[in-house]
Amino acid sequence: MEQALLLEYGWVLLVLIALEGILAADNALVLAIMVKHLPEKERKKALFYGLLGAFILRAGSLFLISFIADVWQVQAIGAAYLLFLALNHLFKKYVKKQDEHENEEGEAGTAEEGSGFWMTVLKVELADIAFAVDSILAAVALAVALPETGLGEIGGMDAGQFTVVLAGGLIGVIIMRFAASFFVKLLHQRPGLETAAFIVVGWVGVKLAVITLGHENVGIIDEHFPHSTGWKLTFYIVLVAILVAGWFLGGKNEDQEDDENVEELTEQLEE
Repeated sequence: MEQALLLEYGWVLLVLIALEGILAADNALVLAIMVKHLPEKERKKALFYGLLGAFILRAGSLFLISFIADVWQVQAIGAAYLLFLALNHLFKKYVKKQDEHENEEGEAGTAEEGSGFWMTVLKVELADIAFAVDSILAAVALAVALPETGLGEIGGMDAGQFTVVLAGGLIGVIIMRFAASFFVKLLHQRPGLETAAFIVVGWVGVKLAVITLGHENVGIIDEHFPHSTGWKLTFYIVLVAILVAGWFLGGKNEDQEDDENVEELTEQLEE
């Protein structure tokens, strides 16, 4: 039984690494665009403060969420937010016929024109808050359905579940600091992965909604269903299928001009 538990926790961590990698790359790309107008020395400082803020906000969010993760109202809000995030991305990209990166670039670019150093840092930190919420909610939704380890509790969560959420938050920050440029290039080469990642976020929102509906104080569905083997298998099979489809169906980007823009942004992140 212990081996099966370790395998399930290990699998969730692998899923989190993949999801955090894609989301962190998207977030890091936005941060790089937001500080692009600053002089080189100030740009590096602003990115440093942005990454430091991301770490602090994620750490704070982790310990706050551990105390309220089992509150069904919070779960419901989290599920609605993750579904909104996914649907909003798809709406912008496919209904409005706009690429989300261009949209973010335009918003960040026009807003940052003429902004001073500390105003830019403030805007970067506000962006970090949104990124932290996205990241932690996705990690919590994956963790709360895991079996309890019996190792005690941290806040309102099993210690094992909290460790997975903590790992997810730290992985996101580490990727933003050390591997964001790799994931930015990967997203550029395989643009379908970005859409796949947001569909996965929506699918994780569905999972959190199922957990909410099965909560003992809601009882719309059987409280054992969210933890059943059949539902877990269905969830992970669909999740992997979404990522595989994003890799193969999204095509490969061959645009040389875009390559130059991506190289410039990844250089900023690597510095």
